[in-house]
Amino acid sequence: MVAQPNSKQALLWEAAGDEKVRCKLCHFGCVIDVGQVGHCSVRKNVSGTLYSLNYDKVCAASADPIEKKPLFHFQPGSRSFSVATPGCNFRCEFCQNWQISQAVLESGRVDGEAISPEQLVSAAVRSGCQSIAYTYTEPTIFMELCHDCGRLAKEKGLTNVFVSNGYMTRDAIDLAADWLNGINVDLKAFSDDYYRRLCKARLPPVLDSIAYIAKETAIWLEVTTLLLPGENDSEEELKQLADFLVTQAGPDVPWHISRFHPQYKYMGSQTTPLGIMRRAEAIGKAAGLRYVYLGNVPGSESESTFCHGCGRMLIERLGYRIAANHVKESKCPDCGAAVAGFGL
Repeated sequence: MVAQPNSKQALLWEAAGDEKVRCKLCHFGCVIDVGQVGHCSVRKNVSGTLYSLNYDKVCAASADPIEKKPLFHFQPGSRSFSVATPGCNFRCEFCQNWQISQAVLESGRVDGEAISPEQLVSAAVRSGCQSIAYTYTEPTIFMELCHDCGRLAKEKGLTNVFVSNGYMTRDAIDLAADWLNGINVDLKAFSDDYYRRLCKARLPPVLDSIAYIAKETAIWLEVTTLLLPGENDSEEELKQLADFLVTQAGPDVPWHISRFHPQYKYMGSQTTPLGIMRRAEAIGKAAGLRYVYLGNVPGSESESTFCHGCGRMLIERLGYRIAANHVKESKCPDCGAAVAGFGL
C-alpha cells in the first residue's frame, strides 16, 4: 500500500508496533491499524506511516471580519482570511457547519481543492487581511496545512488564529505556539455527560487546553459557549463554567455566549430564549468576567465592549461591523483602564 500522490505525512504521531501508529494530535489518541483512519477520518495509516488526507482539500478560503470568529479583542475591525478543510474529531449533533465538518462521515469522501500554503497566504495578503483564521471545521485535524500556512503567514507579517473545539493535546498547542497568535475555544458545556452524548467527546481535555493556553502560552484566548435550551443552560452549570473561566483563564478572558438556532440533527429544539441569554450574561459578570458578549442577537448592546473600570462603551458593534472604536493606546480614554488583548 502506498500513499496517495498528494498526501502529506502527518505531524505528531509515533509507531505503536506491528505497523500500527498512535496519533498524538488530539485527546482521542487513536491507535490506527494499517489501511485504517483515525476518529477524525482524515488521518490514515499507510504502511506504518501516518498521513493527512485533507492537506490539499481546501473547502473554504475567503476574507471575513475577525469579529465573525468571534474574536473581539484581537485586531478588532480587521479582516481575517478564513481557511478550512473537511472533517472534525467531534460529532456534535447541533453543528452549525455540519455540511463541511461532518462531510467525510456523511459522504465517505474527502472533497476539496488543492490550494497550496503559498497560494493561501498570497490570497490573504491580496485581500488586505491582517490574519489567517483556521476555522469552520476543526483546525487541529488539518494541523499540517495550518502549520505550513502559519509559518509562511508569520514571515509575511500576518497573524494566525484558530477557532477550535479545544481537544488538541499539549504537544499540538506547543507545536503551534510559535506562529499561532489567537484562539477562540468552544467550551460547549460544563458537563461531561453533555460532551459524551451530543459531541461524542469528553469535557476534561477541553478544560485542560483552556487552562494551558491561558497560563503557559502567549496565545490570546477567547471562549464561546453555544446555549442549547434545556441542555447546558442551567443556572448551576453556567455558574460553574463562569467560575472556571475566572480562576483558570482569568477575568480578562472574553466569554461569547452564542444563541442557538436549530441545525443538523437538532432540528427539534427551539431557538435559545433571549431571557436565558441574558441570565447567562449576568452570571458571567457576577462571577467576575469583565467582558461578556451575546452572539447571534443582532442589535443587542451586549455585542459591544464596555470599560470594566468606568462602564463607558469603548467599541460599538452592529453585528460584525464596528460602528465606533474609542479605545486609545489600548486603554479607556476616560479612566485609563487597560482593555485586555488590544495592542496584540
